[in-house]
Amino acid sequence: MNLDQIRNTGEELYHKLHLPTWPVGITYIKNEEEIPEKAIRPSSMGQKWSLCQAVTYARRHGWHVAMTSDDNFCVPASAFHKWVDVSDDDLIESQVRQGWHRDRAAEQNRFNFFNGLFAGPKGEKTLQKMKKYIGFVCSPLHQAVMEPDSIIVFGDGTHINHMIQALCFDYKMPVMSAFEGFGETCFKGGLVPFITGRPQVVIPGMGDRAFAGITPDELAVGLPAAQLSVVMENLFKSGGNMNIGQPGKTLLPMGLNESITPGFTFLRSKITD
Repeated sequence: MNLDQIRNTGEELYHKLHLPTWPVGITYIKNEEEIPEKAIRPSSMGQKWSLCQAVTYARRHGWHVAMTSDDNFCVPASAFHKWVDVSDDDLIESQVRQGWHRDRAAEQNRFNFFNGLFAGPKGEKTLQKMKKYIGFVCSPLHQAVMEPDSIIVFGDGTHINHMIQALCFDYKMPVMSAFEGFGETCFKGGLVPFITGRPQVVIPGMGDRAFAGITPDELAVGLPAAQLSVVMENLFKSGGNMNIGQPGKTLLPMGLNESITPGFTFLRSKITD
């Protein structure tokens, strides 16, 4: 899809799913010259935001936001994205000091797990790909100023269920995710779909909710932009006529009468036909 088609499809997805906020397109940039004039940079205003805040401004306020390490106060996120040159030992130490996991051994296990993404020749290629980028630009998808690499869609459980069913309808690429309660929006909502080409379910973590105003009932799906057409093609097809659609068409109880409660029964008996 070209950019106009992506915008139109983003608006169509928003309306068909009755989403509470706009889907967001995320484009990774290799240099600052790629940043569009329309994009806001926190550093240009003497501020720093987190990456998850940038996504919130895009999906709730309709802003175009550019983020690099200079704009991002969440230093671990810049490090995980390889936007800054930090050793694994220093990154692990920073997380040990945060106290997110039991001890250093637990934190090391966490890093070993994610370093599995970069194991072998394919992993090394992925790692080198990440190092080429210095930041991202995010926009509400229906007004995207750049062709996105990843798309993140927030909603409640029903919205996300429809997204997963659409992505899994042909079962060529089932949605499989690992969860740890941290860095979900920026890492799994944007980066992982971009570098692996696979969609991810996002359960917003502590930082997401503390910094970015994500509500308790919000979840998300991050997907490679190339799979947007798959979602639209398969949306509401799972189960055929049994699909509950959106707004949800739940089954309502039938065959009821006044005898369902004693108060109803009593009052019915007092009514003169």
